[in-house]
Amino acid sequence: MDQVGALLDELDDTRQDELIAALAGVREALDPPSVRTLTMRGLQPGDLGWIVSRHGELYTREYGWDASFEVLVASIMGAYDPSRDAAWIAEVDGRRAGCVLCVHHDERTAKLRTLLVEPDVRGLGVGRRLVDEVVRHARARGYAELTLWTNDILSAARRIYERAGFTLDGEAPHRAFGHDLVEQTWSLTL
Repeated sequence: MDQVGALLDELDDTRQDELIAALAGVREALDPPSVRTLTMRGLQPGDLGWIVSRHGELYTREYGWDASFEVLVASIMGAYDPSRDAAWIAEVDGRRAGCVLCVHHDERTAKLRTLLVEPDVRGLGVGRRLVDEVVRHARARGYAELTLWTNDILSAARRIYERAGFTLDGEAPHRAFGHDLVEQTWSLTL
């Protein structure tokens, strides 16, 4: 036990916090809680960077997309205007588990952007709750329409959009993120 203490003493506070978080993740993976707590919150410092990073990591791992997708997400975060846009972070058991933005397009139209749900919490309703927050917010702000752009390969997200009442406006083949894809535009009349 003294050896463990000596090793920990050599780590600075940041590295100790990282180690503790990693060990908590291992414990949760080996013995997940039977009841999970889902909460929604607004942005906090570090969240915009997390959104960019997680999109880049997950879409590369799950779809093989190249860095141009992460660049796109970074440009969306760079254009985020808290005076007219809104964002939500979903937390499950106190850790980030998903995100979405509602951004101003024009006086009558808002856009749903950057929906993401962490793989280990998919199936818990996180995506549905995030989309519901965007729809509620857009209605409360008086927008007449909510739109979104996606790719047909993202079938789980598409099902969430359909359940929320979005309809497909159009689709077309395009080359993006290192792949031949089919882009789609969807809309919801509010």
